[in-house]
Amino acid sequence: MFDAIDKQLLKAVADLEGIPKGAFNIRKNGKLLKREVSANINIETNPEGTGIIITIKPGTVNESVHIPVILSQAGLYDVVYNTFIVGENSDVTIVAGCGIHCGGAEREGHAGIHEFKIGKNARMKYVEKHVAVGQGKGKRILNPTTKVFLEEGAHAEMELSQIGGVDEAVRLNEAHLGAKSSVLITERVLTDGNQSATSKNEIFLEGEGSRANMVSRSVMKGDSVQYFFANLEARAKSFGHIECDAIIMDNGRNETIPALKALHPDAELTHEASIGKIANDQLMKLMSLGLTYDEAVNKIIQGFLK
Repeated sequence: MFDAIDKQLLKAVADLEGIPKGAFNIRKNGKLLKREVSANINIETNPEGTGIIITIKPGTVNESVHIPVILSQAGLYDVVYNTFIVGENSDVTIVAGCGIHCGGAEREGHAGIHEFKIGKNARMKYVEKHVAVGQGKGKRILNPTTKVFLEEGAHAEMELSQIGGVDEAVRLNEAHLGAKSSVLITERVLTDGNQSATSKNEIFLEGEGSRANMVSRSVMKGDSVQYFFANLEARAKSFGHIECDAIIMDNGRNETIPALKALHPDAELTHEASIGKIANDQLMKLMSLGLTYDEAVNKIIQGFLK
């Protein structure tokens, strides 16, 4: 069912060697390739036929669902709208992401618009990786949108990665937190050559006792450029923190703008931001252990993005 390119992309974005266990939905070149449901996780095409609805029964624990997208059709820009309904008191992992293989001169791209509704006291871990490969000269474009709505006591952990080869990307993240809910968003982005990446984030602490933490790690190599914008708005007694760190190499450029808005007198909001180069003492230490300059640089970058 999978050719060599499919296998390469599925391994890169979802760590899959073949058909996953449990519920899954694999999309290739804008069409459903294969789907399975489980007793507790249902997947169905939405009424508009533009995406899928994933429904997780209340109380479901220790289960996962994979929904990777792979793209290898020249000239295709695929757009999909997915809705996730995570039932109360559940604890699940959702693995998504998109892999693009470009073999020609035409552009290829994907936009995944995802909306999560996380029920009371539910916990969700969401892993999304983006990667592009291939020897073609066409632009690889990825524009994901993620909106999360957390009910009372819910928790979401989101790992968002762009791990190489993507020429243009604009990511939009939005989170709305109810009382005593929490979210941890970790974003890792690597760009090189003439690539560009933009991350726009809106986090709203709407319920008393809600907590949000966003951590961004970015590396710019070659002539690439990245923009990071984050708006953390507290509308109740709550806590929020933004941490964004960037490493610039070669002629890379970065613009980082964190914003804090406290609309409640008992809100506690903080942020940290740093932009710099790789420290020479780190390079010298690794090179003294026998690594070449390039090996030492890659080691530091890998550790920074972990």
